[in-house]
Amino acid sequence: MPTSYQPAPLKQIAPHGGVLVNRVLEGAAREDAIKKAAKLAKVTVNEWEMSDIEIIGVGALSPLTGFMTPDEFDSVVDEMKLPNGLPWTLPVTVSVAEAQAGSIKEGDEVGLYSPDGQFLAIQKVVAKYKHNKAKEALKVYGTDELNHPGVAALYKKGEYLLGGPIEVVNLPPHNDFLPYRLTPAQTREEFKKRNWRRIVAFQTRNPIHRAHEYMTKVAMEITDGLLLHPLMGVTKDDDVSAELRMETYEAIVGAYYPKDRVIIAVNPSSMRYAGPREAVFHAILRKNYGCTHFIVGRDHAGVGNYYGSFDAHYIFDYFDPAEIGITPLFFDYTFFCKKSGGMASVKTSAGTKEDHITLSGTKVREMLRAGEMPPPEFTRPEVAKILIRGMKTTDEAANI
Repeated sequence: MPTSYQPAPLKQIAPHGGVLVNRVLEGAAREDAIKKAAKLAKVTVNEWEMSDIEIIGVGALSPLTGFMTPDEFDSVVDEMKLPNGLPWTLPVTVSVAEAQAGSIKEGDEVGLYSPDGQFLAIQKVVAKYKHNKAKEALKVYGTDELNHPGVAALYKKGEYLLGGPIEVVNLPPHNDFLPYRLTPAQTREEFKKRNWRRIVAFQTRNPIHRAHEYMTKVAMEITDGLLLHPLMGVTKDDDVSAELRMETYEAIVGAYYPKDRVIIAVNPSSMRYAGPREAVFHAILRKNYGCTHFIVGRDHAGVGNYYGSFDAHYIFDYFDPAEIGITPLFFDYTFFCKKSGGMASVKTSAGTKEDHITLSGTKVREMLRAGEMPPPEFTRPEVAKILIRGMKTTDEAANI
């Protein structure tokens, strides 16, 4: 019997489906594609689809190599699985208007372009099919109300979908957050350099307040490091701007986290606000980035009152954990508990509701606009100061 044990050789979590996809062309293949594109029909994608081109290209949506065919679309929408049985909860599609669809035939290749005319990718059109928006709305979002931002975005898409693989020639251009724009291959390499075996990911589209800090730090107790992975694609108009959010992340990590145990990286995908289905989608995406654990809080990826507070927890029960392949960490309502004298959740607090310091989003925005600091038990003062400054700038700009 050995008297001591050494760490086993580092073995990273496998990407979803087993292989990390790379659809970004380089060298001669890229030059050939650029020449070919001059002869192809042009399809202009929207911002949502443009971000999907990026995350397909870099492998964040492995095993997808392109946009979904009818069989894939129906299987995902109806069964929450790809046709091969692999868990997948959200359709990933590119659309064209009915006026253009008639000139595109199955078997064609088309060029995909950004709204401002940037050539992004070539798609092999394996299938062209009518977009069943009503079915997608009801099954994926649970509603057909246009007040739901995901449904509203869905109904703005074209009437026909093009299914088939893509080859990315130019990733969507970015001139912001460049040090944080890490691909799945790059985050995996960084985890390897740090010898991290267990990595927890935190999805956010908001500034981090004390409840978020509590959840991430609890998760860090059982893992080697945290991937703070804010979503920087398309969000609702009233969400805090990406620039302001990133400033708050830098401030809070710099002041309140051990810097060698946190990596901040941008998630370039867009927000669907699909609630429980998007929670699984977000987990799979972080698995591809190399994470082994994923934080799922209350009403993850929700909006308004469209989903139950813990539907995003319950949906994971519909899948074999081995097929999902990443461990979800479920958190209940969290807050500062005056009786306990620290952060807690309804599972650990010894106090009553009167002991819980919680604020509605509306109340927080009112305080920030008035230049009033929310209580430190709710948010760190460094974060509040950044948001107060940002609110003032935004309100002044709106009045110009």
